[in-house]
Amino acid sequence: MTAVALRPRSTAVLVLVSVAGLAMFGWPLLFEPGSGQQDAQSPMYFVLLLPLLLLIVLAELSEGGMDAKALAMLGVLSAMQCGMRALSAGTAGLDLVFFLLVLAGRVFGPGFGFLLGCTSLFASALLTAGVGPWLPFQMMCAAWLGMGAGLLPRRVTGRWEIAMLAAYGVFSAYFYGALLNLWFWPFLAGVDTSGEQGLAFVPGASLAENLGRFFWFTLLTSSGSWDTGRAITNAVAIVVIGPAVLLTLRRAARRASFGRTPTFGARSADDPAVRPVTSGPEAPFSPVRSGK
Repeated sequence: MTAVALRPRSTAVLVLVSVAGLAMFGWPLLFEPGSGQQDAQSPMYFVLLLPLLLLIVLAELSEGGMDAKALAMLGVLSAMQCGMRALSAGTAGLDLVFFLLVLAGRVFGPGFGFLLGCTSLFASALLTAGVGPWLPFQMMCAAWLGMGAGLLPRRVTGRWEIAMLAAYGVFSAYFYGALLNLWFWPFLAGVDTSGEQGLAFVPGASLAENLGRFFWFTLLTSSGSWDTGRAITNAVAIVVIGPAVLLTLRRAARRASFGRTPTFGARSADDPAVRPVTSGPEAPFSPVRSGK
């Protein structure tokens, strides 16, 4: 059941935010970076991203795509994400945040998964003092992962669903690590104008050449350690406790009945709930006069 309905206006805002996010991540491949600009540019991205995320929430609320029950569920799951991230802390890639994000996006839909990725990473960064120029990139990437989980095929059920979600958890770990490497890659690996260094960014080189250099940079710096540890954590958590978590979230979704408003109509006279009671302990008191 979809907790946040993506209506035309909210979908348009979501697409615009995603395009802006892709430009933020891929700017080393699209523009020629200058040295020492990381600290100056990242706060600007943070300031630009937060209003766009707020626009998504406002668009959902104004179009009726997000009710109070969905907002309450978003707050509860974001708080749970904060607690799990504080416990795991991402040591050696053992991060417990993403498996719940994948399962919640699967149950509540892509719109809810997008919002949960943003709010959970932002709140957990405030809790763990992880606020920095990397935060907007983490929020955006987590939002895409939650939205992607909601877009997975709905017809897959049972054990095949768990296998699909576990495979998506592995993919999300490497996808998350690669995107976070991309935005600061030229500053960490350096800018090579001669084209002799194998990992550095080469301004003016072809897209294929720079992508090859970035592939080896990611493989040697994070894929073999952090990303692999995160992928194993996601897969194991989804396989072991994923069925129970899915059952709990789906039960909560059924009870919440997102997007439905209660209706109150007049009942017929034949309804036992409105039929007058003339006898028994619930009958109204009426004095009876004696015939004598």
